[in-house]
Amino acid sequence: MNARLTRRAFAGGAMALALGGKTFAQGFAGLGETADGFAAVTPGRTFAFPADHGPHPEFRIEWWYVTANLSDAGGAMYGAQWTLFRQAMKAGPQGEGWASQQVWMGHAAVTSATVHRVGETLARGGIGQANVEAAPFHAWIDAWEMRGLDGFDAQTVAPLELKAAAADFSYALRLEAGRPLMLQGDHGYSRKSDRGQASYYYSQPFFTASGRLVIDGKPIEVTGHAWMDREWSSQPLASDQTGWDWFSLHLPGDEKLMLYRLRQKDGRENLFGNWITPDGRSAEIAASGNSITPLATTEIDDRKLPTSWRVSLPARGLAIETTPLNPKSWMGTGFPYWEGPIRFAGSHAGIGYLEMIGY
Repeated sequence: MNARLTRRAFAGGAMALALGGKTFAQGFAGLGETADGFAAVTPGRTFAFPADHGPHPEFRIEWWYVTANLSDAGGAMYGAQWTLFRQAMKAGPQGEGWASQQVWMGHAAVTSATVHRVGETLARGGIGQANVEAAPFHAWIDAWEMRGLDGFDAQTVAPLELKAAAADFSYALRLEAGRPLMLQGDHGYSRKSDRGQASYYYSQPFFTASGRLVIDGKPIEVTGHAWMDREWSSQPLASDQTGWDWFSLHLPGDEKLMLYRLRQKDGRENLFGNWITPDGRSAEIAASGNSITPLATTEIDDRKLPTSWRVSLPARGLAIETTPLNPKSWMGTGFPYWEGPIRFAGSHAGIGYLEMIGY
């Protein structure tokens, strides 16, 4: 597999962390192989909240992931990202303290039309540096945190406070939601290939967001929409899958669309997604008859990345073209990838986020 994968490519492979001068690495191909000793993802899981907001250490990987499409009082657009990854370096009984086999990684970013600022922080488990508590809900790595506020509802995952800070940016956002979270895939069972690879996956796509960004010392009051994804798995990809292109779209009338394609070495693709109605009902997107097609590329660090796309779902009457707010939204983290806010127009108009892995 391509060693450039990350985020969900953290799903596509293992996390390498440099802690105390020692590098922990398993390689991305490891998660395309058998996951002996780790728990398996199977259909028919009964989700339970708030418990499933917390970690699942019997599985190899998971993440808590938020993206926000924001604007200021003058209409200028921004994006914010907050992600916490957990990786189990080996299966078996959980060690305590410094013997913990859990390691953690955080990514944060802010984006405007002209700048893209990125932060990354690494931690190990067992010593309080990073963790997630289901109740009261609190996810953190160092000083970055996603925390349930007074009145927190486990079914809506709200209200939340989201904070991160790096050398040249910071943000503090409040996330509210009046509708319950929803299960992706088939009632939370999200297939990644036709050979059994899968994850457990749920989202809260109905967040409203308000708060403040600070970019290069300048405070900016913002409001907008946010989306949270939660996934965990032990073997989410097949060994011949090289990357993916993932969209989360806020459609008119408060409908939502999650759609992604997984690319294979032989050039074939697997398409997955869910169409979400305003009342929270979710229907899987059929792989056949639908398409995600690159339109234009941007060159970043000697890579050519398809930053504009055509998305076609004929059965839903959707035919749109997407453009990035900032085509240089490159996450120059330990495992680099592209992630940033987008706009789209055509049969539907709106905003969303795009992530591209493995280019």
